[in-house]
Amino acid sequence: MPVLKEREKKLISEKLSRDLEKDVRLVVFTQDFECEYCATNRELMEDIASLSDKIKLEVFDFEKDYDKAQKWGIDKIPATAVFGIREYGIRFFGLPMGYEFPALIDTIIDASRGTTRLQPTIKEKIKSIREPVHIQVFVTPTCPYCPRAVRVAHQLAIENEFIRADMIEAIEFPQLANKYDVMAVPKTIINDTFSFEGALPESHFVEYILSAIKPDRTMSYR
Repeated sequence: MPVLKEREKKLISEKLSRDLEKDVRLVVFTQDFECEYCATNRELMEDIASLSDKIKLEVFDFEKDYDKAQKWGIDKIPATAVFGIREYGIRFFGLPMGYEFPALIDTIIDASRGTTRLQPTIKEKIKSIREPVHIQVFVTPTCPYCPRAVRVAHQLAIENEFIRADMIEAIEFPQLANKYDVMAVPKTIINDTFSFEGALPESHFVEYILSAIKPDRTMSYR
């Protein structure tokens, strides 16, 4: 059953036709039972994939294809990974609807280009990151500030292969929200050691990452 309305499909199709450059893979993990939002997430990705021949959809079962889930770091469902010319470490855990939907479309476009619109100074700064960084951004569909935080995290993952960035829908994964004491969104967790709330500017976001991997470092927002 289609999730997107015909008017929405038309607008998205026009945007994808204009902005997509190379092929993108949407890798979806679902399950036939015990996942309230799995079917809707799969249907949403089917809708999106139907709007451009440059978007390739792959659907896997979380249990039957456990080896692939492990390989790509998928530990909860529904899950969608966005691949471009390489595996960017971009994950959407939960249904990316509401305010998060435009962020999904923009991330797909970035993945097709293999680059982002991050400021050149930011791109240069994150080149120094040469160790694994895991970013988790907790969101809700009704939060208007959440997409900005998700977008920055996913753009950083595209620009640096050592960075992995997850969007996590807090309502769908309450156990994780409790674990990380998510009282307001967006809330960003870096390597399980640093956290901050709000949609910070790119430069501040990067400073938190650098401080997470170098705890004795003094933060600077220049």
